Amino acid sequence: MKKAIVIGAGLGGLAAAIKLAHAGYRVTVLEQQATVGGKLQRVQRDGYLFDRGPSTITMRHIFESLFKSVGRSLEDYVTLYRLDSASRNLFHDGSIVDGTSDQEAMIEQLAAFSPRDAANYRSFMEESAALYRLAEEQFLNRLLAGWSDKLRPGLVGGFLKAKPFTSLNGLLRRYFSHPHTLAMFGRYATYVGSDPAKAPAIFGMLAHVELELGVYAAKGGNYEIAEAFSKLAKELGAEIVTSEKVLHIVVKRGKVTGVSTAKGDYGAELVVAGGDVLSVNRELIPANARPSMSNARIGGYEPSLSGFAMMAGVRRVYSGLRHHTVFYPSIYGGEFSDIFQRLTAPTDPAIYICHSGYSEAGMAPPGGSNLFILANAPYLSERWDWEKQREEYAAFLLTKLEERGLCGLVSSTEFAETYSPLDLQADTSAYRGAIYGISSNTPRQTFNRPSNKSNVEGLWFVGGTTHPGGGTPMVTLSGMLVADRILKNAASSS
Repeated sequence: MKKAIVIGAGLGGLAAAIKLAHAGYRVTVLEQQATVGGKLQRVQRDGYLFDRGPSTITMRHIFESLFKSVGRSLEDYVTLYRLDSASRNLFHDGSIVDGTSDQEAMIEQLAAFSPRDAANYRSFMEESAALYRLAEEQFLNRLLAGWSDKLRPGLVGGFLKAKPFTSLNGLLRRYFSHPHTLAMFGRYATYVGSDPAKAPAIFGMLAHVELELGVYAAKGGNYEIAEAFSKLAKELGAEIVTSEKVLHIVVKRGKVTGVSTAKGDYGAELVVAGGDVLSVNRELIPANARPSMSNARIGGYEPSLSGFAMMAGVRRVYSGLRHHTVFYPSIYGGEFSDIFQRLTAPTDPAIYICHSGYSEAGMAPPGGSNLFILANAPYLSERWDWEKQREEYAAFLLTKLEERGLCGLVSSTEFAETYSPLDLQADTSAYRGAIYGISSNTPRQTFNRPSNKSNVEGLWFVGGTTHPGGGTPMVTLSGMLVADRILKNAASSS
């Protein structure tokens, strides 16, 4: 029986483990944290339950396809329910747009502040759907592990159709002119850790993904998705070891032979690294074994943005909040200069709140709210010290929210646990504390991400830094695509 080591029990690593175990590999998953899930973790305190990490779940069909591929049904492991509203968007002048698949309702809401934008909404959504179909056909469901994949007939044409040299903002301005509409749809760039003024137009497809395909949540909290993956992997024979950090990937004569941890060595002819590609190369692989990923090349990638989060247990309920709510500043976009140029926490950020208790009882005590509060933040550098400034910034965000209508938030908060880019790096080995690995602020970093296949024989990468990108469905897909390629290669060589 062939042995495989999977580094990291995030959704990408677990997806690969599921498919490899089902194919007969003896799989061991090594996770440095005490629990599975990677960036998706559960926090419980005083009757309040939070998901720390991904809160907006889209593309349900990808999760379904993983379970179906091994003869199981997603519904037997976790319940995903569709939200009536993708998100509530609250603007500084009091305007409100509740994202919905009902195009007439969207047009009516946009018309309240911009009849022109409302008139162009259907055309924009048609282009968004076309971009999604293009991405599905040419990029998302195909591994781009080497030049033979990248030179595939049709890919170059697909690349050009994706408008790689048009920014998301540039695409949006063909249809919209009002700052509210531009902010609401431009914010999709942050879903891949990027600036809407720089991220390519392909991410306009996320309007279709959210508003037409739908936003979902897991009953009992999104961490149930990680637990479902873990349960399935174990049922198929995979061993999952937590609280054990991989210290080295062992390479001999250009081939992987296993990994080393503080507790011992694990031999295997196959290693799938689910951690950040850049961190894995820099920290776990000897420099002479990775000529295509030198320290200089690693340093040449621009990291994605990160995030500063608070999990606040609040002794009251705010009627204006929905499951997902975004508070926009009076002028949206300045935060990206703070994040990517000045590398400092934004002085006037958009603030996102996930209140899963809006949709499901039991997530907070009666009369209380479990508020996961998030502001975009810079990746780690010497220009911002989270150890010294986290409490001050947390208080700043709470004050901002009070000013935006969450009256009595500070006095009603029973506790607020913060989570900074520094914590993210420590817990998950995220390169420079970035959520999505590298940004998509250039066509190169969007369409030519670090390869899923290492130059070290037998070593593969899954997760947000590599193809097809960040976000829970995409990292799940990366694990599936890599496992499928490994199995295809094994079948062709036998």
